Amino acid sequence: MTRSLLTRAATIAATVAAITLGVAGPASAHVTVNPKEATQGGYTKVTFRVPNEKDNANTTKVEVNLPTSSPIASVSLKPLPGWTAQTETSKLATPIKSDDGEITEAVTKITWTADANSAIKPGQFQEFDVSLGPLPETDQLVFKALQTYSDGDVVRWIEEPSSGAEPEHPAPVLKLAKKDAATPAAAPVAAAATSKDSDKDSNKDSNNGTAYGIAGILLGLAGLVAGLFAYRRAAQPR
Repeated sequence: MTRSLLTRAATIAATVAAITLGVAGPASAHVTVNPKEATQGGYTKVTFRVPNEKDNANTTKVEVNLPTSSPIASVSLKPLPGWTAQTETSKLATPIKSDDGEITEAVTKITWTADANSAIKPGQFQEFDVSLGPLPETDQLVFKALQTYSDGDVVRWIEEPSSGAEPEHPAPVLKLAKKDAATPAAAPVAAAATSKDSDKDSNKDSNNGTAYGIAGILLGLAGLVAGLFAYRRAAQPR
């Protein structure tokens, strides 16, 4: 009787773990941008985190498109060893006004290409740092991204967020808060935020799925143990 109960307990625990991790895992596998929020009119450093979702291919190229409807005047890239970065500019329908005059062209696409030894391998991720500013006066910036694998497959992270369920391939989104009138305008030096702070935000984001999975497993096991004790007490002769 006891062995049968233990076998059932192990089976249920394994099932709970598989279901919980299956739900939590995909949420952290998307291409994301960190931090999640910045201030309109200011400068910020964002980090695009790209995980490899395949077991038999490497990620060799990453393309990030900047929205043309809300162009950004200043875009600069942090060098990444083993990766070649290129930017593409487009002529703006409406020039951007700046302290140096009108800006008629802006960066609208960034492409990172890995060399033979630096591709993102299965089970790994890579981070790409970009300095942006001044940020436009809009509620959010949607960065549509393309991820190219060594087997020729291209995953398009271009689906914009909606009020419904999260899309299968969501685009990275940077929320923009309105600037407080009492707060002085952010200087370009703010774009040099330490990578330590960015890493904290990124790690917190990616670890949420794991934390929820562990919590779900513990709750499932606690309920299972309580049920077994109740069953054994009911089975004992009085």
